[in-house]
Amino acid sequence: MKQTTAIKIATGVAAAAIGGLFLYSRATRPPVINAKVPQPAKPVDLTRYTGLWYELARHENRFQKNMDAVTAEYALEPGGKVGIVNSGLRAGEDERDIARGQAIVADTETGAKLKVSFFGPLYTGDYWVLDHGDDYDWSIVGEPGGRYLWLLSRDPHPAADQLQTLFRRIEALGYDRWALRITQHEPGPE
Repeated sequence: MKQTTAIKIATGVAAAAIGGLFLYSRATRPPVINAKVPQPAKPVDLTRYTGLWYELARHENRFQKNMDAVTAEYALEPGGKVGIVNSGLRAGEDERDIARGQAIVADTETGAKLKVSFFGPLYTGDYWVLDHGDDYDWSIVGEPGGRYLWLLSRDPHPAADQLQTLFRRIEALGYDRWALRITQHEPGPE
């Protein structure tokens, strides 16, 4: 009888902890900056999408708070999965924060919608490539809830006119460009 009571208490504590984590994650999500997230503009060839990307701007979120020099690297893995390594430097720190994850294609017709997990199979998030350059030199990434947005580029220091063109494209997709935080990278060569 004592063992049954202990199991019930342990189960209750575990359920409360999971519930608390769920409520915390819901309470700390960024606000919606696009109530009408569009469908991805074009298909994505994951072979061309793989490689190193530099984050140019993002809608600030708790897991990247005060982070600059942010990169994302994607690699095709066996079984059609995509390996992910995100990293960046937090203000005042010298060592990069690194997060490793995996993605699977959720929309095999276009390849533009993926399910991403950094915490194992219990939590997955949507990753939509809303638009990208024909040469895969830039990418705008979001998710269907309109809370997250990233502007990625192969070049950490694109020309000012190209950057303005990308911000206009973000606005055309229905996002408030002024809600984005510009990501700082080490200065490029003069």
